[in-house]
Amino acid sequence: MLKKTEMRGLWRYLAGGLVAVLVVVGLLQAVRGFREKEALKRVISRLEADSRIAQVLVSGVQIDPATQKTLTTIKFLEYDVSRRPLAPRYFTFSGNIIQFQSLVVRFKDFYVERGDPARGKSAYLFLTVFFLDGPQTEEFVINPARGVPLGYRLEKKDAYTAGVERAFWERFWEYALDPAAAKRVGIKNAQIEAPGTKFVPGMLYTIRIEHDGGMRIDVEPLPEILKGEVIQF
Repeated sequence: MLKKTEMRGLWRYLAGGLVAVLVVVGLLQAVRGFREKEALKRVISRLEADSRIAQVLVSGVQIDPATQKTLTTIKFLEYDVSRRPLAPRYFTFSGNIIQFQSLVVRFKDFYVERGDPARGKSAYLFLTVFFLDGPQTEEFVINPARGVPLGYRLEKKDAYTAGVERAFWERFWEYALDPAAAKRVGIKNAQIEAPGTKFVPGMLYTIRIEHDGGMRIDVEPLPEILKGEVIQF
């Protein structure tokens, strides 16, 4: 049988060892907790991220002498997948509540969370821009249905590459609009959206695509230095 002094020594030894184990376990849990928090932060930031895909401003307002309606001309500047601006396009409407009909393809969160190169954020196609006015609705085509979208077109291509590109986009439309096919390639859903707002002079309208969602339009005043200026390039 152990003496009291030996028992006390053993308890001290065991207690010291237990404390050491608890410290190590605590450190491991802290590291694991930190890594988990950092991983969650990355996942959440990826899900909350967005990208600028187009900008719009009112480039002119005038009165139509025939109808006495106020005509609003907008400048539409779309950006390609490399964030480079395409050639600007101008559209004139008999009103200023203007919408952009678009196809938005959302991918499963699994791909968005991991920043998948092909499916890490929602895909989009601008289809038309329109002013809704019943029988007098005015509409302009931005990208024809089932065609190759301007923002995704390859710059340098021969006849063979052009054929591959065309075939790819034909398949894309089939996948996007066929629920069974869409599921097989990781598409959560595809739908037509029509974000719009009231367009007035002096404001900059930025259309963004959310990585795990659809489109939205952010509005901010033009910088004061640009007001009243005609910029020459």
